[in-house]
Amino acid sequence: MTGTLAVGVAAVLAALLLVTLVVLPAGRGRVPLSRLDPSVAPTPSALAGAGAAAGAAVERVLVRRGQWARWSAALEQAGMTTSLPDVVLIVAMVALAAGALGTVVGGVLLGLLLFVVTPLGARLLVGLRAKRRRAAFADQLDDSLQLLASSLRAGHSLLRALDALSQEAEEPTATEFARIVNETRVGRDLGEALDELAGRMASDDFAWVAQAIAIHREVGGNLAEVLDAVGNTIRERNALRRQVKALAAEGKLSAIVLMALPFGIGGFISLTNPGYIARFTTSLLGWGMLVVAVLLLVGGGFWLKKMVSIRF
Repeated sequence: MTGTLAVGVAAVLAALLLVTLVVLPAGRGRVPLSRLDPSVAPTPSALAGAGAAAGAAVERVLVRRGQWARWSAALEQAGMTTSLPDVVLIVAMVALAAGALGTVVGGVLLGLLLFVVTPLGARLLVGLRAKRRRAAFADQLDDSLQLLASSLRAGHSLLRALDALSQEAEEPTATEFARIVNETRVGRDLGEALDELAGRMASDDFAWVAQAIAIHREVGGNLAEVLDAVGNTIRERNALRRQVKALAAEGKLSAIVLMALPFGIGGFISLTNPGYIARFTTSLLGWGMLVVAVLLLVGGGFWLKKMVSIRF
């Protein structure tokens, strides 16, 4: 207890020293004239230089291991504007802090567990944000096509209609179409940008839209009518998907309750009658029963996930 208190006092004193030397201003002296010259780049601080060096080191490691493109694409799909090295550094610092806190509070085992769980939680958060962003893009696609067709009927060109859609649509549709407009302005082919958007959003419906626009650019025709037909098809598919989602909601809730029930009952018994639950960890038969229970739980979880995950 005394050692823990000493560590805490030392950490507080170190934080106060850091605030005194770095954060608080050194004085109210006059600003040098060199800082008023726009042609002179400001001198980076020690913390900024250390952060830049750490970010460059992280980037080199990711590029060497071939993970740079993969994780950069994951951040783009999640709609996160923070650079990949900054995300990696933030997650690493949070993991270290969580591990240190867990070690002080519950021992080395808890600290190691928190240190390992923190990066997994960050990865799960990025995947969840990307999934929600794709779902929002799919829900907005039929309205986006209707707005795009209306702009074409009004006499606008395709690029002007895409620009209007990027300004009037909701997120994430507005951001994605604004990216398409900016890419075409710097010389990228429109078909390639549309195909990349379909892949980034994992949308088969928008892949149809990209194909329809590519065919129109080759053979001509009334693109507004084509987009109306594609929009009606997508609208019917969205209605069917929402109906299936509503019918499967009860099954998903049941699956969540069934998966959480063993942990809830085990936690309740461990608090009310620790001696009863301790028998599982004091004998070989108890450990075997726990292993079998975990295997059955994992198998049942995959089974329930396949039952409520309907693809069409």
